[in-house]
Amino acid sequence: MAKVIMIQGTMSNAGKSFLAAGLCRIFKQDGLRTAPFKSQNMALNSYITKDGLEMGRAQVMQAEAAGIEPEAAMNPILLKPTSNMGSQLIVNGEVRGNYPAAEYFKMKKNLIPDIMDAYNSLASRYDVIVVEGAGSPAEINLRENDIVNMGLAEMLDAPVLLAGDIDRGGVFAQLYGTAALLTEAERRRIRAFVINKFRGDKEILKPGLAMLYERIRIPFAGVIPYMDVDVDDEDSLSERLTGKYGSGPLLDRSGHEAFAKVTVVKLPRISNFTDFNSLERLPGIALSYVSRPEELTGSDLIIIPGTKNTMGDLKWIRQNGLEAVITRMAGKGTPVIGVCGGFQMLGTSLDDPHGVEEGGTMRGMELLPIRTIFAEKKTRTRVTGTARFSEDGEPVKISGYEIHMGETIRDGGRNFSEICCSDGTGGHTADTKEDGCVYKNIFGTYVHGVFDTEEMQTAVRNFLAKQKGVRPDEYESGVTFSMAKYKEEQYDKMAKIIRENLDMDMIYRILERKDVRG
Repeated sequence: MAKVIMIQGTMSNAGKSFLAAGLCRIFKQDGLRTAPFKSQNMALNSYITKDGLEMGRAQVMQAEAAGIEPEAAMNPILLKPTSNMGSQLIVNGEVRGNYPAAEYFKMKKNLIPDIMDAYNSLASRYDVIVVEGAGSPAEINLRENDIVNMGLAEMLDAPVLLAGDIDRGGVFAQLYGTAALLTEAERRRIRAFVINKFRGDKEILKPGLAMLYERIRIPFAGVIPYMDVDVDDEDSLSERLTGKYGSGPLLDRSGHEAFAKVTVVKLPRISNFTDFNSLERLPGIALSYVSRPEELTGSDLIIIPGTKNTMGDLKWIRQNGLEAVITRMAGKGTPVIGVCGGFQMLGTSLDDPHGVEEGGTMRGMELLPIRTIFAEKKTRTRVTGTARFSEDGEPVKISGYEIHMGETIRDGGRNFSEICCSDGTGGHTADTKEDGCVYKNIFGTYVHGVFDTEEMQTAVRNFLAKQKGVRPDEYESGVTFSMAKYKEEQYDKMAKIIRENLDMDMIYRILERKDVRG
C-alpha cells in the first residue's frame, strides 16, 4: 500500500491545492509513482475523464503535476453548488442527485465506503498519495461526520501538514488557533506547519516561528514565497476573475499593447472558466472577466461561459442590464461566443420540464436560432473534431469535453463544429455529430476546452484581427500557445520553488512515519 501525506489549511484558498500539486511533481521527479486525492471537493470547475466520469479540476491539475492520467477516484465526492443552499452530488464520477445542504450534511457519513474504495484503489497502484483537505479542520461545528479533514486523516491514518496563508495576515493566529481548536489526538496528527504566500525577507519571521514553537511544539517545515506560477485554479476564488481593465493602454498578459479586448461575463455560478486560460495567454489579446454592463464597452469579443444554473444566471444577466448591452452590441456587429450554458442562453428558449434547474420555460437572449430542453441525464463525454468561424474558412482541430444537462435543437444557422465522442475507453467513436450553432456574428458550442488547441487559438486571433482591420504583420500572427508545454514548465517551476523553501528531508521523514516533533 502507498505511503500517505495530507495537506490541510487554516482556511479556504490557503494554498493547499498548489502545495499538494508541487509535492506531486517533486515526488514524481524523485522517482515515486504519485497520485493526488481529495475526498470531497466543492467546485464548479469540473472535468470529464477518458472513461466519461466527472471530477474536480484541482485534482486534474495535481494529476498532471504527477504525470498521470486523471481519474474520478482522485476526487470521489464532488459537490457542484446549484444555489446558496444546495448542490448537485457526484459520487465517483456519477450524478447521485441534488441535495439541500442540511440533507447532505446528515447523509455524508454514508459516503465513507465510496471514499475508501476510491482511496484504496489508488493506494494499491501508487507509491505515494498526496491528500488535500478542504476549508479548515477548525470548523468545530462540522467535526461530527467529517469526511474531508481530520476525520479523513484518521480514516487513512495520515500525517498532516497544516498550511497558513500569510498574505491575508494573522498567520500565527491562524496556525495556533486552528491547532488549539482541535482535540489532542487531532493535534498530534499535525506533523509540521507551513506558511504559504510570503512576500519579503524570511529573517523577520524567525522570532515569530520560534515563539509559536515554544507555545505549541509543532515544527515548521518551511515558508513558501508567493509563487508566480500559472496553473489551473480551482473555483471562483481565483485571482484571475478579479482582473479589471485600467484607464491606460490595453495590454496583454505579457504587458505588451494588445489589439483586441476580450471580455468574459463573470456569471454568479460560472463554471469551467479554465476554458479561457489559453486565450488569456495569447500575445495581442487582453482578456478579463466582467460583471457590470459598463465594463463591456469597447469589447471586440464577448464570451458567455458555462454555468451550473443556466436559467438562474440568465435572470441575473437580464436583471443587471448585461443582456441589453450584449444584444445591442451584437446587433452592431460585436461577435459573441457562448460556451455550454452560455450557448444555451443565446437561444430563443429554455425549457425545463423535469425541474432540473428552475422548472418551466424561459425566453433566451434570442441571438441564436436554437431551443434547449433540459434533460434529467447529464451528457458527459470527451470529444475531438473540427470547427469553423466562417462559412468559407478552413476547419481547425479542436478537442475537449461536453458536460451539460440539456439537449439543444438548431432551427437555423449552421453548426459550429463536427465532433466525435469518447467511446468510454479513452478512444473516440468513428461517427461524427454536429455541435453548436453559428448565426451571423454569434457563435455557440457545448465543447469545454475548445480554445486549447493551437489551431483554434490561431483561428480566434486571425478572426479578431480581421474584425479590427489589423494586418498579420502588425501582430505576432505566427505565435501560438502550447497549453501542454506551458503547464509542464509551470509544474516544474512550482516544484523548484517548493523544493528550495520546504525542508524535504523533514517531509520524507514524515512520509516514512519518523518523528519530527522532538
